[in-house]
Amino acid sequence: MLTAGLAGALASALSMATGAYLAERSIAEVSAANVAQEAREIDENPDEEREEVSLYYQLKGLSQTEADELAAKLAQSREGLLKVMISEELGGAQGGENPAQAALAAGLSTGLGAMVPVLPFFWLHGPTAVIWAAVVSLVAHFLVGAAKSLVTLRTWWSAGLEMTLAGIIVGGCTYGAGVLFHVR
Repeated sequence: MLTAGLAGALASALSMATGAYLAERSIAEVSAANVAQEAREIDENPDEEREEVSLYYQLKGLSQTEADELAAKLAQSREGLLKVMISEELGGAQGGENPAQAALAAGLSTGLGAMVPVLPFFWLHGPTAVIWAAVVSLVAHFLVGAAKSLVTLRTWWSAGLEMTLAGIIVGGCTYGAGVLFHVR
C-alpha cells in the first residue's frame, strides 16, 4: 500500500505539472495569435480599427467627437493603437507568461497534497491505516477549504465543508473503482 501510495502521489504530481505547463503554453500561444491578428487588422484596415476604438470610448461615455479625437490620437502610433485594441477587444490578452512556474506550483502542491493520505501507511498497516488515511485526508480537505476563505468572500466553515464534500466524492469514487477492479 505504501509503495502504491507513493507511486500514485508521484504520478499525480507529474501529471498535474505537465497539465499546468501545457495549459499555460496554450494560453500564451492563443494570446500571441490574438495579438498578431489584431496587428494584421491594424495594418490592413487602420481606419476600421480607429473607428472601433472610437466606438469603445463612446460606449464608455465619451461623445462621438471626443471619442473620434481620442481614437485619432491613438491611431498616430501603430503600437499605441495595438495596445488599446489588446486592452479593449481582447481584455488584455494576458496569461501564459511562465509555464515552468505554473508546472512547479501545480506539481509541488499536488505532490504534497497526495502525500497526506499516504502518511498513515508509514506507521500503520491494514484497515487501521486506511481509516486513518481517510480521516487525515478529510481533515486536510477541510483545512485547505477553510484556508481558501482567507482570499474569498466565503465563510471558513462553508468553504471547508465544500472541500471536504469534494474529498468524500473523489475518495468514494476512487475506492469504488478499486472495489470494482478488485484492487488490493
